Amino acid sequence: MKRLLILGGTKEASQLAIKAATISNVEVRLSVAGRTTQARYQVGVTRVGGFGGVPGLIKYLQDDAIDILIDATHPFAAKISLHAAVAAKELDLPRLMLIRPEWLLQAGDNWLEVDSIINAAKILEENAKRVFLAVGRQQIIHFAYIDNIWFLMRLIEPPKQDDLIPKGSVILDRGPFKLIKEKELLIEHQIDTIVSKNSGGDATIAKITAARELGIKVVMVNRPQLPLGERVNNVEDALRWLLLLKNALWCSSLFFFSQILLAR
Repeated sequence: MKRLLILGGTKEASQLAIKAATISNVEVRLSVAGRTTQARYQVGVTRVGGFGGVPGLIKYLQDDAIDILIDATHPFAAKISLHAAVAAKELDLPRLMLIRPEWLLQAGDNWLEVDSIINAAKILEENAKRVFLAVGRQQIIHFAYIDNIWFLMRLIEPPKQDDLIPKGSVILDRGPFKLIKEKELLIEHQIDTIVSKNSGGDATIAKITAARELGIKVVMVNRPQLPLGERVNNVEDALRWLLLLKNALWCSSLFFFSQILLAR
């Protein structure tokens, strides 16, 4: 039996966990950070919370006798991806990154690409009046100091009582979102600029398509640099990698035990 740990928090991670659980002799663990209540109840979740940095992750991998590690976290969760890379190298564990493809600039798009949320806030001051802010609750604090822009903030969960937020309105919703509804939202609130992370995937791309069709600017936050290592961009390829690895590990174990028997 091989024990697989999937670092999750994404739709792809949940899909992978469900499918990997059907593979014989593979025991699946799915861990999520649990930053939102909904994340705690994703299908297949067996663990919620952080690990306590690299040392904590190494201890967990050792204590739970994990054989294989798949990092299927959000493309912007660079910190845990780095920790996973360091821990896997330290323990000589096979590691795969499942990273959904990013959105690509298309004809008709008007993107202002930046490398951080902080730079997105800086560039807004000169380029916008009414902004649709779709970067998550933890990031809106970076826009709180801007007092000459009205913000429409879409969040999965409401801000906490002590959260600093920019002036404007908060709406609570969770993707996937339909194109027609996104266009209606942008028109209703007279949005002239969208701020978005380049998260990729289908669940939230409708706002990007709506911006293109309505001629609205998008301040697009590029993805952070992720650690080197094997990577795939879809669940099926991750499953193929897992099956090949499981078979290779099984053959290796069989060879090891045969050598022991021959030595007797």
